[in-house]
Amino acid sequence: MRSPLSRLGQVSSVSVDEEGIRARCRREVILDVAFDGRRIYSFWLHRDGTRSDGGVGGATWLVPWPGSLHRFLTGTTRLTLTVHETQQVVFDEEVALGGSTSRIAVVNAAGQPLSLDKSLRLVQTFDSRSEENVRPLLDAIDRVLRGLQDAGLEPFLAYGTLLGAVRNGHLIGHDSDADLGYVSKHEHPADAIRESFRVQRALTNAGYTITRYSALAFKVDVVESDGVVRGLDVFGGFMRDGHLHLMGEIRTPFKRSWVTPLGTATLEGRSFPVPADTDRFLTATYGRSWRVPDPAFHFATPRSTHRRFDGWFRGIRVRRPLWDRVYSKRPGPSDTPSDLARWVAEREDPATPLVDLGCGTGTDVLWLARRGTPVTGLDFVRRGFERAEEQAATEGLDARFLECNLLELRSTLATAALVGVEPGPRVVMARHLVDHVNARARKHAWAAARMMLHDGGRLYVEFLVQRGDGRLARQQRARVRKPGAVARELKALGATIVEREAVRLPGTSRDGGAPAKICRMVATWERASE
Repeated sequence: MRSPLSRLGQVSSVSVDEEGIRARCRREVILDVAFDGRRIYSFWLHRDGTRSDGGVGGATWLVPWPGSLHRFLTGTTRLTLTVHETQQVVFDEEVALGGSTSRIAVVNAAGQPLSLDKSLRLVQTFDSRSEENVRPLLDAIDRVLRGLQDAGLEPFLAYGTLLGAVRNGHLIGHDSDADLGYVSKHEHPADAIRESFRVQRALTNAGYTITRYSALAFKVDVVESDGVVRGLDVFGGFMRDGHLHLMGEIRTPFKRSWVTPLGTATLEGRSFPVPADTDRFLTATYGRSWRVPDPAFHFATPRSTHRRFDGWFRGIRVRRPLWDRVYSKRPGPSDTPSDLARWVAEREDPATPLVDLGCGTGTDVLWLARRGTPVTGLDFVRRGFERAEEQAATEGLDARFLECNLLELRSTLATAALVGVEPGPRVVMARHLVDHVNARARKHAWAAARMMLHDGGRLYVEFLVQRGDGRLARQQRARVRKPGAVARELKALGATIVEREAVRLPGTSRDGGAPAKICRMVATWERASE
C-alpha cells in the first residue's frame, strides 16, 4: 500500500507491510509513527533501517517493526508517518496487519496507552499523561531535591528533565521518567560511591523505595495519581583530572564553575535548580544540536567511558538489563529436572555438595536438593531464581542461591572464593552456559570451577553443537560451540578432559532434517595439595 502524500517532500515511496516501514530519502530524517492519531514511536530512517538497491529517487530503506511492538501488530489502524523536523505527513492510510479486522491498541493490561521510548521499551510517556497524573512526580522532584540538599549535596535537573525545562519549560512528551544529578565534592570514585550509598540510606529512612542501578546511580519509585509507578533517577557525578564524570553517562572536559553555583529554570510552572551553564551541560549530554527535538535520540558513548564506568561503578551489572528482560518473561521452576541433572545424579554421591553454575530458574537446584544433595545455585539475575529460593526456604532444603556475574572478574572470583573456602570435593554443573555466554564469560566460568574444585571433584558441562530442529535448537541466544574449542579453553586453565560425548536430542529431527546435538564433557583439576 503506497500513499501519494509521500511525493510531497523529500521522503518518498513510503509503504507499510508486515515486515515494517519502507521509504526513500537521500538525507537522514527522523520519522514519527502514529496509530489512530497517537504517536507510538520514532526512528531515524538510515540509522535504524536496512538499505536495499537504489534506483530513481535513491535507495529504499526498510525499518522493521520493533520487537517490543510485535504482539500488538494484529488488526487495523490509521497509520500516519510524519517528518519530525517539519511535521510534514508523508503517509496517512488505513493499514491492516496480521489478518485481523479489530483495531490495533497499544495499551497495557489496564488499558492505559503505551509508547516506545528511545530504547524501544514500552512505557507510558508524558504525552499521554494529564497534569493531575504527573503532579505527584513534580512533588517528588521537589522532595527528593530537598532530601539530597539535606544530605549535603547540590542537586539539579539533569538529562531529559533538564532538556525539557530549558527548551520550553515542560516535560518532554516522548520521555517517560525524570532525572536528577549532582556533582560530588569528592574527586575519587570510591569516595563518591560511599557518599551515594549514604544518600540512599537517608532517602530510604525518609520512606522512599529505592532501586540501585549502579554504585553511583539509583532510582526513586514515584506513584502517580492513577497508580502508575514512575522512576525518578538520581545520577551521581564528580570532577577528576579536569573532566566531569556523570553516570548515565558523561565524561567530558569541564569546569566545576559550569555546574555550580546552581541556577534555576521553570518546569511545568515550578522553579527547580539547574547547572550554572545549561548550554555547556546540555551540549556535553546531547551534543551541539540539543535545541532540536529528537525523540529517537541514541547516546553515542565512547567505549573508553563505558569501560571506566563499568570498572568503577557498574561491574556486576554488565548485561543485566538483557537478562532481566529474559527472566521477566519466564515462569518459575518446574518439577521436571534437566537430563544433565539426572545424568550427574546417577554418577555422583548425593552427599557430595554440588554447584549449579548458571542455574537459571533453579529447577535443577530444587530437584537435587530434594534428593539430599547440598546445592548452591549461581546465576547473574536474582529475578530468575527468586521463586526457587523462596520454595527452598519453605521446604527447608539444603539449597542456597548466590548472584555471580561471569562477565565481571571481581564478581566471579569473589563468589567462587566464597564457595571454594568450604573444604572437601564437590561437583560443578554448567548446563547450556557455554552456548549462552561469550569467550570472556566462559574463561571466568572455568576459573571459578577450578577454584571451587581445588579439593577435588568434577565439572560437568553440556552445550549445543548442532542446531537441527526443535525448541532448544531454535533458541535465539543459544550459539553452537565446537567441542574441541571448549576443551582447549578448559585445558588452558589446567583442566583434564576425562570424558566427552555427543548426544542426539530426541524428537528434534523433523521431515528428515538433521537432529539437534549436544556435547557432554567432564573435566577435573589436580587437587591443590597434590
